[in-house]
Amino acid sequence: MAGEDEASRNKGFRLLGILDVQRTPCARDAILHGAGGSVAAGMLYFLATSRVKRSFDVGLAGFMLTTLGSWFYCRINYAKLRVQQRVIQEGIRNKVVYEGTVLDPTKKPKADAPSGPS
Repeated sequence: MAGEDEASRNKGFRLLGILDVQRTPCARDAILHGAGGSVAAGMLYFLATSRVKRSFDVGLAGFMLTTLGSWFYCRINYAKLRVQQRVIQEGIRNKVVYEGTVLDPTKKPKADAPSGPS
């Protein structure tokens, strides 16, 4: 029993056999936003025109556009977050390395002698 749970958890859900929705960042949210956009676009077009086939086409286009828009928006924010994390990790690493040394950036340099005329 436990082996089956672990195997199904590791397998994940693959969309069209290529996109692992559980492991790919932003994929799940993009698909859900696309589904909502599809329903909204199709229903609004149907209510406006009462044309079933064209409403389906509009819904499919709404799915594609909403999914791609949500995917790119999320991926851009994800990339920005990764860059910020890298900068913070580098700063923490430098703090640990330079802490207590002359090169410590948080240490204020002490003035040995006044620089002005005496």
